[in-house]
Amino acid sequence: MNKIIIKKANHKDLPCLRKLEQALVDAERPFSTSIKDKDVIYYDLEKLIRSDTSYVLVAVDNGVIIGSGYVDIRQSKIYATHEQHGYLGFMYVEPEYRGKGLNKKIMDGLIVWCKGKGIDDFYLDVYQKNEPAIRAYEKMGFTPSLVEMKLNTKNK
Repeated sequence: MNKIIIKKANHKDLPCLRKLEQALVDAERPFSTSIKDKDVIYYDLEKLIRSDTSYVLVAVDNGVIIGSGYVDIRQSKIYATHEQHGYLGFMYVEPEYRGKGLNKKIMDGLIVWCKGKGIDDFYLDVYQKNEPAIRAYEKMGFTPSLVEMKLNTKNK
């Protein structure tokens, strides 16, 4: 393994990012019965890359993208003490590269970019049963905030 670099994603990275997106979808399927079996698109990656209010980073090893993440500046709820927040998503590192601090490096870069835009509050979503991801986010200082509840009445 060569020195892994963290860099801003560009349009040339889209084919690799789409593959990582599918790997992320596959990794999250065990945590949700609501994810379709095929043709799943989580993100408008082109829009995220070209937007002035979002920032996409990738981890690259020897020219191969092996990790990703984005932050998107969003309007906060009217009752919040902050007008805007950074929403983090597409946090993924290929399995053979996990445990090396890459997710933290990506998140640190995203947070620094967002703080440069005056944003100090950050949110992300994670499946409740995805304990390894939750532990990683807690190491970064995230705490549980709101639990989304779901009910499917189709088979009742």
